[in-house]
Amino acid sequence: MPELSIAILLLAIIAIVKGVRIVPQGEEWVVERLGKFKGILSPGLSVINPILSKVSYKVTTKDIILEIPEQEVITADNAVILANAVAFIKVSNIERAVYGIENFRVAMRNMVQTNLRSIIGGMQLNQALTSRDRIKAELKNAVADEALDWGLTVKSVEIQDIKPSTNMQNAMERQAAAERERVAVVTEAEGAKQALILNAEARLEAARKDAEAQMVGAKASAESIKFITESAKENVDSAHFLLGDRYIQALQSMSSSGNSKIVVMPGDLVSAVKSLVGGK
Repeated sequence: MPELSIAILLLAIIAIVKGVRIVPQGEEWVVERLGKFKGILSPGLSVINPILSKVSYKVTTKDIILEIPEQEVITADNAVILANAVAFIKVSNIERAVYGIENFRVAMRNMVQTNLRSIIGGMQLNQALTSRDRIKAELKNAVADEALDWGLTVKSVEIQDIKPSTNMQNAMERQAAAERERVAVVTEAEGAKQALILNAEARLEAARKDAEAQMVGAKASAESIKFITESAKENVDSAHFLLGDRYIQALQSMSSSGNSKIVVMPGDLVSAVKSLVGGK
């Protein structure tokens, strides 16, 4: 009899140990009885049937951070970019999260990856690189409904990084360098064109001014000749003196020239001057 009492006592202790459960804060445990869902244990002290029931799943009630690994995505204009993200989710229905999907963490990670490729794939390269907020909003909306069916709430989805691939970056750098070179050539050609235009305008203006000067000189000469002619009519001696002086100056210039060898002078200088002015 003492042995039986000891065995019963041991069984009672084991049953108590296996039946008493202390659930930590931030977790909830799923209890199954004979393989079927029985209930959920909240944080604190709980007692279950140690023979027919067992704790099958331990689920966190804290926010879950899912790292979405970097992946290559092809944009609508066939550019390759690298993108990764991070999703913040929370288990809102433990029964669905446990029995509605095999592994909700893996399922959510794959779903975010798939939708991220789909969203970016419908954008041009420049649009994808500058539209983080739009991608984030569309991505959250795309996965939120499906997550609810799994008992999950998508609190936020953030784009960690989105950038061109290494080959794409090299191609963009070459394109930028070519564009800078093109702009430099165009600027230089435009400068040369403007310089030619300004030079031509300057020559045209100089020619116009020279023509005006010649016209003014011609008018002055005409006025001078007219004045001399009128004066000569009134005072022939003065005209004779003026023309004689000019005639002598011209002969002096001819005689001082290095190319001049013989200077022919009229014998009667006064008569020659008179003949110029029509004197008798």
